[in-house]
Amino acid sequence: MAEPLKVLFVCTSNSCRSQMAEGFARSFGGRIVEPYSAGAKPGVLHPLTVAVMGERGVDVSGQYSKGLADVPQEMALVVTVCDEAAEECPVFPGARRVLHWSVPDPAKAEGTPDQVQQAFRQARYEIERRVRTLLRELTPEHS
Repeated sequence: MAEPLKVLFVCTSNSCRSQMAEGFARSFGGRIVEPYSAGAKPGVLHPLTVAVMGERGVDVSGQYSKGLADVPQEMALVVTVCDEAAEECPVFPGARRVLHWSVPDPAKAEGTPDQVQQAFRQARYEIERRVRTLLRELTPEHS
């Protein structure tokens, strides 16, 4: 069996989107990936991230926001989940592949509490779909 691929999910503050991606990859990735997340300008884990991930049975409450210097630099795959992070993400020399997923930042959503929570759910849906697709693509490499 192959070693799991180190995968880094990057967004601006590592408070929502990259945390969701790390949580889904950890939950669904089994022995395929060793997921990490980080932010170009780390903040704090958003409470709605924890709440909406919990709705899908994925507990990210033990995760925390990290900077790019706080994760291993030897990544096989780097996935930016926002446009700003794609512009600010440094080069990871060992990365065999770099992907970009443009997912709107739910932390910037405005409106009623229900509308904001719905923005988090929409981001979660998009990220879950993309992580599941990515894991299916990576599975043949690790069979």
